[in-house]
Amino acid sequence: MPRIIGNPKKSFVTGNETAAWACLVAGADMMFGYPITPQNEIMHYWTRLAPKHGRGFLQTEDELSAGFTVCGSVQCGKKAFTATAGPGNVLMQEPFGMAEAMRLPLLAIIQQRGGPSSGTVVYSQQEVTLTTFGGNGEGMRIVYSTASHQEIYDYTIKGFNVAWKYRFPVFILGDGYQAKMREPLEMYDPEDRGIEMIKPYPLIGLEGKISAGREPQHLCNIYSLEEELYEVVMKVAAEYEALEDTIVEYDEKYCNDADIIIVSHGVVSRAADDAVKALRAQGIKAGYFRPITLRPYPRKQLRAAIAKSGAKKLLIAESAYGQLDRLTKQEIFGENVKIENLFKPGVGIIDYDIISKVKSVL
Repeated sequence: MPRIIGNPKKSFVTGNETAAWACLVAGADMMFGYPITPQNEIMHYWTRLAPKHGRGFLQTEDELSAGFTVCGSVQCGKKAFTATAGPGNVLMQEPFGMAEAMRLPLLAIIQQRGGPSSGTVVYSQQEVTLTTFGGNGEGMRIVYSTASHQEIYDYTIKGFNVAWKYRFPVFILGDGYQAKMREPLEMYDPEDRGIEMIKPYPLIGLEGKISAGREPQHLCNIYSLEEELYEVVMKVAAEYEALEDTIVEYDEKYCNDADIIIVSHGVVSRAADDAVKALRAQGIKAGYFRPITLRPYPRKQLRAAIAKSGAKKLLIAESAYGQLDRLTKQEIFGENVKIENLFKPGVGIIDYDIISKVKSVL
């Protein structure tokens, strides 16, 4: 793959611009999309970059079409992607569900906005449930929750490889703040970091004939018999669960002796990191735990952090009304630890909010 960046470059860019550059250096062939704030600039930047590097773009008539055209494109062996937010994410759950069922290496960048309905176009973390367990399926997907522009860049590159290696749809879950704000970023070509990009390959139109040199692909999304569907779902679930330990990612700090562990994700984890440092400086033993993959969730690692610290409380901080909270409780069900909450749907959370909440519950 030709080098795009050359020597690593320091940039001061928006998150959406970061996403477009990351897709370019990852070797993406094609973007299909439909405008919706706050992800619009991913499309805008891509359409500026794509023609210069022999890549393609198609604005479809709606988000449903954008999702399905990505599904079709990856079956033809193209490294395709889309990006959306809010109501667009709702509409795309049908093609995302198809990608789960057919094991398609789809990649989607989600810049969350606030709900319900059209809500606000600015910021929230109210698309966690939708992105992790949306669609007509069992949530057999991989979701990276980013906290910075550097992570958008790094995990978009990684996301393409993970999608094509394991054949599960991959989601880069950002938000409106990350999409619009500018911050420093180091752009690089993957090969300079020793990252070998997996080349896409066609899933249909293969050479040879079935039963005479190759097996059928069985790219199926509809099953006529209940028993057949049962067997397929159980097989996919077993394959997904076997990969969890390989895929799961998390960040943990100060949990060895913590009295309370703050659990957060995405951009809120930046405030949690600052809050924990400030609380420690004041003699309060706070720990920090951040799931980077929301699917699969690092449940074993969070259980281990609770066990080794002996913490009696968790504080789950999120810019939603309990979406991370529900996900966490589901994953660590049975743990004897009291869970406190800091819910601020549609509103940014700063370190002061977390510090105040910790002091109030201890």
